Amino acid sequence: MKLRILVPAIMVAFAFSALYVTAVQAGEINMKNLEVKLGFTRVPDECTCEGKDISPQIVIQGLNATSMAMIVDDPDAPGGTFTHWIIWNIPPMAMIPGAIPRNATVKKPISALQGTTSFGEVGYGGPCPPSGKPHRYFFRVFGLDRMLDLQPGASRQDLEKAMLGHVLQQGEAMATYGR
Repeated sequence: MKLRILVPAIMVAFAFSALYVTAVQAGEINMKNLEVKLGFTRVPDECTCEGKDISPQIVIQGLNATSMAMIVDDPDAPGGTFTHWIIWNIPPMAMIPGAIPRNATVKKPISALQGTTSFGEVGYGGPCPPSGKPHRYFFRVFGLDRMLDLQPGASRQDLEKAMLGHVLQQGEAMATYGR
């Protein structure tokens, strides 16, 4: 008799715990997403090799991390993915301003470190695709649990290795550019 009462009670408890775990996981997934906003769908000429080649302003929403890192790349480049910008140790902020200087160590308008791009240079290098079909440019922002112990001028591979196990949040935006 006790078993007949106990089995349904255990099943109800199990069902509620499964629903609770699912709800918590859904909340964690939502907390990990960053919203990255560029304010354009086509990279402005001033942010390309056709213009001043300055980095664009980037708005970040939903950040809850100690620092940020960003990788900007073009997966449509003829030789494979081309890295246009790597920057890290950005303090938490809602907006990364435009026109970040091309120094390995940046002090103004924000504090950050930058690495070497596929151009073989430090700092932002804007889109400069060959003539033809427009390319896609992904701006990937990572919320990290700490500042990274990584030397200025490091490679993308070094940055990705240093971020392993420290990414709390991630978001991306994409824009195109063609000539």
